[in-house]
Amino acid sequence: MSTFIHEEDPLTAVTDSPAEAENLRVRAVLMTAVIDQIAARKLTQRVAADLAGITAPRMSELCHGRIDKFSLDALVNIGAALGVRVTVDA
Repeated sequence: MSTFIHEEDPLTAVTDSPAEAENLRVRAVLMTAVIDQIAARKLTQRVAADLAGITAPRMSELCHGRIDKFSLDALVNIGAALGVRVTVDA
């Protein structure tokens, strides 16, 4: 007996559409880049929050990976304030 393994994108499996999956993927990449930038610059969450123009509790949510709390626009703005450059490949 053989088992067929469907290699579906895990994000597609937890979202309602391919567009929603892509939005989640981009937000995850951007959130990771922001967290990496904070670590690379050895910033505290409070200092990073001040630089990004958000509250310390909001930065804590970001640093703890609460992706559901952040829109793509919010992550772009936070990233830009912290020196993260966003590029898009078509």
